[in-house]
Amino acid sequence: MLRFNKTAVLALLIATSSVFLLFQLYHYRQHVSQNGPHIFGRTVHLSGKDTQWQVVKKFMGLVHKYNMPVFLVDTASLGLLSQDSMLLRDSLVKEPHCAFLCTNRDVLTFALLNNLWKYDAGLVAAAEEKGFELLEVRGKDPRLVSMDDLSGNEIPLHFLFRLQGYVVHVVVLYERSGNYLWHGVLRLKPNMDRKFAPFRRLDYGRNAGAYDRPELVLTTLDGLDVRIPRNISGFLTEYSHARFLECRYRDARSFFQLYPDDTSPEAMNFRMKAKALLHLAARILTELRVPFWLSSGTCLGWFRQCGVIPYSKDVDLGIWIKDYRHDITQAFQKAGLPLKHKFGKVEDSLELSFQGLDVKLDIFFFYEETDVVWNGGTQAKSGKKFKYVFPKFTLCWTELMDLKVRVPCETVDYVSANYGPTWNTPVKTWDWKSSPPNVQDNGVWPVREWDEVIQVY
Repeated sequence: MLRFNKTAVLALLIATSSVFLLFQLYHYRQHVSQNGPHIFGRTVHLSGKDTQWQVVKKFMGLVHKYNMPVFLVDTASLGLLSQDSMLLRDSLVKEPHCAFLCTNRDVLTFALLNNLWKYDAGLVAAAEEKGFELLEVRGKDPRLVSMDDLSGNEIPLHFLFRLQGYVVHVVVLYERSGNYLWHGVLRLKPNMDRKFAPFRRLDYGRNAGAYDRPELVLTTLDGLDVRIPRNISGFLTEYSHARFLECRYRDARSFFQLYPDDTSPEAMNFRMKAKALLHLAARILTELRVPFWLSSGTCLGWFRQCGVIPYSKDVDLGIWIKDYRHDITQAFQKAGLPLKHKFGKVEDSLELSFQGLDVKLDIFFFYEETDVVWNGGTQAKSGKKFKYVFPKFTLCWTELMDLKVRVPCETVDYVSANYGPTWNTPVKTWDWKSSPPNVQDNGVWPVREWDEVIQVY
């Protein structure tokens, strides 16, 4: 009679059970991947992250079907990623797993490069077929608006895909003539569902925004192929300062109806030279990484008439004194703009002026105090100092003469401080020492410092 080795029998039973369990696990995974999370007719309740991942996965399927060139701009997701995110393709497990695209929020945001995508009306039906509800928000195309035509065609600005309580927000980015990307405000029309999405918690749409074109890389996040900005920290920095103000064409047209535009050869020549000078100054300061904004008469011209004031004869820029660099003067001179004068010093009332082709470039440096900011002025022949006081302001992007530039976001407060409540009325006779309502006497430079603080060339 055969005698069985108990140890051998036990090992055989364990091996058989293990094979059976592995087969069952393989069959379960195959069944779920083909038919969804259902077992024997009973629905398996997914966790919040699992549900969100399924929603994102369906959305990415829609993206690939319609060749929509989207890239991830969600601030929470990008904040989780490091500069080494490109390596995730090789390191992430390709299982239903959501670490970067599923955050504690119920919204995920992508941007769509409109110039690389042709709008397809079939998108709505395809989205519904996948179970999505779709809200499309349109608005006027600012690229087609001018003082001659204020209508503007409507273009898609935002898409919101909703499924199982989660929203995928797609922000449409358009190329503007200043070689930058722009998105519009998310403004609901009266007949739209104001409860469709948590609109107050969306990253994008409260204001229009402007961005430099980011370099994109394709990586794998949570098992899905996704494009992201290569320089994530740089993009997030841009996001925090991206607010864009559109030129006020309607008000500008009203202004020119009262005060007809100067179209003389002299005025047209000035505009051409001012544009060239502004573009050159912007290139120099951008290369130096020195942020600047339109100030004084140049800011007034943009705000009041969407252009430059032809009788101003100069271009005015503002720079925070904290951003001053000692090589600014050298950089402008190297670019062919000689120094015309230098007043003040870094500690007090610094002002630089460069000479272009019949157009002067004035750079005013701004100092911050507790409740106000100010820039200084100096009278060369007497050494008198002046102080121009402004309420505190933040900076926004805008476009002037095919250039993306900054302006004070609180523009009306800025120009009102500098030009008074009648800023909308042209004044051709202007005394920089007495005409501005915000000018104050600020003492006199000591004679012993004149060689340093009063330099005229």
